[in-house]
Amino acid sequence: MTRDKQTLVEETSLRKDMAGNLRLPTSPEATAETISAEHLALGPLDGRYSQIGKKLAPYFSEYALVKNRVKVEVMWLKFLLENVNGSDILDAFDMDRLPEILAIYENFSDSSFVRVKEIEAVTNHDVKSVELFVAEKLKEMGMNSLISFVHIGCTSEDITNPSYSNMISTALKEVWIPAAEKLIDSISNIAIEHADTAMLAHTHGQPATPTTVGKELTVYAYRLRKSLENVKSIKTRAKFNGATGNYAAISVAFPNENWTVLSKLFIEEYLGLDFNPVTTQIESHDYICHILDGIRHFNNVLRDFDLDMWLYISMDYFKQIAVKTEVGSSTMPHKVNPIRFENSEANIKIGNGICSVLSDELPRSRMQRDLSDSSLQRNIGLAFGYSLQAIEQTIGGLKKVAVNDSKISADLDSKWEVLAEPIQTVLRKYGIPDAYNQLKELTRGKNISKEAIQEFIKTLDVLSDEDRKTLLELTPSSYIGLATKIVEDEL
Repeated sequence: MTRDKQTLVEETSLRKDMAGNLRLPTSPEATAETISAEHLALGPLDGRYSQIGKKLAPYFSEYALVKNRVKVEVMWLKFLLENVNGSDILDAFDMDRLPEILAIYENFSDSSFVRVKEIEAVTNHDVKSVELFVAEKLKEMGMNSLISFVHIGCTSEDITNPSYSNMISTALKEVWIPAAEKLIDSISNIAIEHADTAMLAHTHGQPATPTTVGKELTVYAYRLRKSLENVKSIKTRAKFNGATGNYAAISVAFPNENWTVLSKLFIEEYLGLDFNPVTTQIESHDYICHILDGIRHFNNVLRDFDLDMWLYISMDYFKQIAVKTEVGSSTMPHKVNPIRFENSEANIKIGNGICSVLSDELPRSRMQRDLSDSSLQRNIGLAFGYSLQAIEQTIGGLKKVAVNDSKISADLDSKWEVLAEPIQTVLRKYGIPDAYNQLKELTRGKNISKEAIQEFIKTLDVLSDEDRKTLLELTPSSYIGLATKIVEDEL
């Protein structure tokens, strides 16, 4: 769809050139510079991060919502023609003309959208305008007899909730999940490459038992994969049961039909969604909350990863690859900043805030219906958008870093005191009750040299020759346990 230029300034302050582009002059006499709609956008997903907005617009824009509503109305009419008995009008329809009805949705275009909005300007009702648009199309095709069956037995929510369900499921499948999988693959590839690259670990910010770069990245790849599996497992649901969820009107009109069975058939076979059989006027939105909570958890794991990458970069364990044309600081020429990980972290905070508000508020509706969910659901795309921005920024950040082997090796070689743990553990095997205290006395709060550690090992007469040899050959870089195997097993 071609998006019209939108402005957030007074129309009188703008000019249009011969091509119709909006211009904002710096002064009445100056030649105006063309200002794009993206630079006049209020929010970053339509402005600075417009590449994200464009990816999600086909799923969460007003255009997408209207198009999906048209689809539900058209598919409902198709369903009635194919499955409902007891109407001379439905029975008399020439089914060879059914493709013409389906084309109302299949050929939905910019002009179709504009027409719906023209109708809405008169009716002041977004769903009614879709119903009237479909009826108008039927009239143009000479199918006047079917007009009364458009939206029959439906409340607005019967059209809207399957629309959102389809929008969410397709956005997940076609945009968000592939991006999440790409992120996991990006982390996994570095983890596999550095499965046995020994690295000093830090617990409480202090030197701790060594690990490997690959194993620590595998932790995040594993966590993100499990979180993604949770999101994938959630079914997008829909209801189709009338004004208060009791099939009341349609049951009066067609009393001989089993409407609970037919509604399930419509939702699952015609719309490809999971059926919710028990609701008020609205679908309960619980599945939306589960998805948003799942995205929020995925975001939180990603934020944890961003924070660790930021710290590893600050410690010089990862080097940032400088791009010649880029500037890191307006005043400090040497700077290369981890801005992509910081950008990801910031967008996660915004996205999770939206996820939390929606998840907290969508399950609540006064009595059988209020309209608060309508406004809330229009922001679902923002939750997806900020999460997607974070994911793509982290992927971009990973492309600009490289493991700094020399720094990691130097840090390991300066921390021989970390071998206090395996030494005292081996001594415990021999029944030495104060093994821990012996090593504590030797190493706590001290930088111990290789020579001092090995001299201590040589004094331990209780050790077998094999265990002594093992401890003497142990180094901080070789003391990584099964870290490499964990990477190999999980990735």
